[in-house]
Amino acid sequence: MAESSADPEAPEFDRAIGGFMTFARIEAGLAAATLEAYARDLQEMLVFLLPLGVREPKDVTVDHLAAHMRHLSRERGLDARSIVRHLATMRVFFRWLHANFKLEKDPARLLERPTTWKKLPGTLTPGQMKKLVETPCADHGALWLRDRAMLELMYAAGLRASEVGTLKVNDFNETLGIVNVIGKGNKQRIVPIGQPAIDAVKRYMAELRPHLTRFNDGRDGYRLLLSHTGRPLERVAVWQLVRKYALASGIRGVHPHLLRHSFATHLVAGGADLRVIQELLGHSDIGTTQIYTHVDRSHLRDTIAAFHPREAAGKKRGAA
Repeated sequence: MAESSADPEAPEFDRAIGGFMTFARIEAGLAAATLEAYARDLQEMLVFLLPLGVREPKDVTVDHLAAHMRHLSRERGLDARSIVRHLATMRVFFRWLHANFKLEKDPARLLERPTTWKKLPGTLTPGQMKKLVETPCADHGALWLRDRAMLELMYAAGLRASEVGTLKVNDFNETLGIVNVIGKGNKQRIVPIGQPAIDAVKRYMAELRPHLTRFNDGRDGYRLLLSHTGRPLERVAVWQLVRKYALASGIRGVHPHLLRHSFATHLVAGGADLRVIQELLGHSDIGTTQIYTHVDRSHLRDTIAAFHPREAAGKKRGAA
């Protein structure tokens, strides 16, 4: 992956971006998706700054960066969440330059973070989820067992598209009924899965995976889910497969993260503890998990009625 695009108009800027990307990849060990986002955001920033006469990082001011953010919002029409991501990229880039004595001052430190309203995630109903995960069948080609196992795992464990693709064979433990997941920031979590997912994975591993590992050159990387060429299933392929089976099942607007949202939402609606759901999803902040409490609040009144001491006392008096 190219870490920066060389720009003959701004060689100093280009060297700075290249040095930062090397640091992010080798020393920080950031994920490939994060590296791609950093490189893309910094290149967009440079494209904006060049017409303003900015050729070196030392020429950048807080006003330049604020103008760039306004451009992203007004001309580009990006939402607040995307702008916050651009801001985070600029902050970490200029902080790195300042920390490494390449800049006397950090022009990004005074930038204010735009307010972001949390968007409520969409979800599928339990019936829709059942229909979706059970859609793959022999009519959908030779790899349908893999696709069924993939969908079952994503819903059973609330997996991201990148997480289901990076699962290794040894991450699946049939006896304990769990999967070992490596999530964002290389954080590990153990997630229990139900019998339908266990059965789907077992059948895939017994009947199909041996045929996909016909190559002895190590191309499979010990990954659980493989393509027809015996290579690990990539994130983009997961997206394509989810959409394929959503269309086949007659459900519109489905993407991989919707399965994760549905997993969390259905647990909340069933009365699961929010802290447990936080662990299952791999969220660092409970505030991120709390967004799922919007879904079914009907059980909240039942919880108060059943467990609040004043409610319980009132029932006793009424029964007396």
